[in-house]
Amino acid sequence: MRLTDFTDYALRVILYLAVHDDGLSTIQQISDAYQVSKGHLMKVVQLLGERGWIDTVRGRNGGLRLAPHARTLTVGQIVRATENDFALVACLGANDRHACVIEPYCQLKVVMVAAHQAFLAELDKHTVAELSQPSAPLAYALGLIPLTPDA
Repeated sequence: MRLTDFTDYALRVILYLAVHDDGLSTIQQISDAYQVSKGHLMKVVQLLGERGWIDTVRGRNGGLRLAPHARTLTVGQIVRATENDFALVACLGANDRHACVIEPYCQLKVVMVAAHQAFLAELDKHTVAELSQPSAPLAYALGLIPLTPDA
């Protein structure tokens, strides 16, 4: 299974904000840290804001911060909200236009559904708070702090 770039960026934005929890961050700062398109991040940030997972502050000194309750989000919750198609095979898709001659007898569909459920169950075990610790190495990698011997 492969997640979309949108989901990848959503996870990255949330992780960045979880690590940089002492103030506001801008989309430009996040874009620079990950070296990804600011335009893509704007769409991601809009969805995360609509979900109430990040707070957006408008204005000249505005920016983004992780909503207080967002640290308890699981990776699975974020992935479910940002992925639009979990069809591992065509017959599982919402727009199944490809009739399969073996579908009435096929056990592959059952296996794929089980694999999908197991995938999400694993993602549900991990929270934003857990993944953002220890924060110092992540903050260093994102250019938020200089590396110190005790980091």
